[in-house]
Amino acid sequence: MRGTDNPRSSPLVPDAVVAEISRHDWDSVACGCGREAGHLVDTLWNAAEGHPSAFRALEGHAFLAGALRPPAPAVCGVLMAVWSAGPPRQATREALLWTLLVLLGAEDDGSAYEAGLYGQCAAFVRRAADSLRREAVDRPGSVSAAYADGVLELLGMAA
Repeated sequence: MRGTDNPRSSPLVPDAVVAEISRHDWDSVACGCGREAGHLVDTLWNAAEGHPSAFRALEGHAFLAGALRPPAPAVCGVLMAVWSAGPPRQATREALLWTLLVLLGAEDDGSAYEAGLYGQCAAFVRRAADSLRREAVDRPGSVSAAYADGVLELLGMAA
């Protein structure tokens, strides 16, 4: 969390992911569960360490009942930092891509502020379009390829 005297560290979490987690003031964001989003930091660290269940644990917080919630853009930024670092395990890649698919398939909040929640999430993901295409090409017929294709399709960037 921002302002923590003893920042968390893990040999499994690349510096770019740590920086992305740290740059957000999680406690100033209302979580989808009704609390401050600061409690999501542990879940995001777990996701960054490669625990597939941590990605599904974001449901009810970054997205709920098919709608995006205020932490979604910051969560998406962290997820894309994890993606860019190259999650090594197939199960982790699948969980991360599933989460992106759900985020991009969720209903937007309809606000114009900073392009709305959807626009902010989509902006993070669009920057990784080439690596998502590689995922689909390098693993044809896999779950991760199907998820990557779905993400690109939702962004209107399908091949």
